[in-house]
Amino acid sequence: MRVFVVGDYRTGTGPSKVTKEYLLRFPENTSRLIFNSKPLRAAEIVIKMLFCSVVMVSGYSKQNILALKWANFLKKPSAYLMHGCVEHENAINECVDEQMNKTERKTMELSTCIFAVSEHFAGWLKTYYPEYSHKIVSAVNGVDTKLLENLDSYTFGRRSRNMVFTIGGGMPRKKIKHICAAIDILNIKAGEMKYKLVVIGDKGKDDDIINSYPFVENLGLVSENIAMGLFREASLFVQNSCFETFGLAPMEALMNGCSILLSKEIGALELFGSVEEGDVIRNWYDEKEIAAKIDKLMEKGNAYRLTEAFDKESASWETRTIELWQKLVKLTENKKEKAGK
Repeated sequence: MRVFVVGDYRTGTGPSKVTKEYLLRFPENTSRLIFNSKPLRAAEIVIKMLFCSVVMVSGYSKQNILALKWANFLKKPSAYLMHGCVEHENAINECVDEQMNKTERKTMELSTCIFAVSEHFAGWLKTYYPEYSHKIVSAVNGVDTKLLENLDSYTFGRRSRNMVFTIGGGMPRKKIKHICAAIDILNIKAGEMKYKLVVIGDKGKDDDIINSYPFVENLGLVSENIAMGLFREASLFVQNSCFETFGLAPMEALMNGCSILLSKEIGALELFGSVEEGDVIRNWYDEKEIAAKIDKLMEKGNAYRLTEAFDKESASWETRTIELWQKLVKLTENKKEKAGK
């Protein structure tokens, strides 16, 4: 069997990192896009599709439509590795784009199967897009568990005892303004700047509110090295998203020994078997709940407990790649069975 992967694996975004991890572990005969220019990529899609058994498009892109239409014409099975929902996320962030919505929906319509990157996301998709529920399955992201096995004593050692860290910038979907309000409650109660909040990420509609708090240091977009340094400096990483299909950042936090507090909407939560009530934000808009859980985790972190209990074998990229490969094999087998009838 030969797979053709259509998707970004170079830019360093969340979806591209996932695509890259799979490509590193797929067989050597796996095809991928090489060129950067759109015309050359289109030519690649047309030619390379002829020599593959199944195509997998990864992430949102207009080029998916060409790939899937051509696959259908050639009667080849296809899978859409769906990392997020552009339509829903743009609506939350108040930047609706009908053309993007049409492209995403067309990608879902044309694909033989839709692979959601978490069980949580798969369930959500079936609810919000019932017309595609029959072809939605989960293909849960993996994590680099080797990093969890090689943590040194420093990783859990000296940290900024008053520093809380979050990623998402001013995007409304990340609900960072509620983290700000929660820390403000704690600082007012203490009568001093008990905690500071460091924020990184792109600009968005919530920037003015976030920047209005004196304890906030909003760094904007930063390099990966700076982000890793912040994970090692902070005592607590908080992700309060109201919609997060997976979420790589919490795993990056743990890999750097940083404790985590996550909204119940984070898909990556399903990777943890030892999550306690104090580790999860039940209501992302309840600032008093967030404040109480931040205060507790700043006093006693959960990084070591969660890392020790993490099922490294089942969540590894090696295991996830085998699972995804088996799903792709099944697609080709189903196609052959239908053709034989």
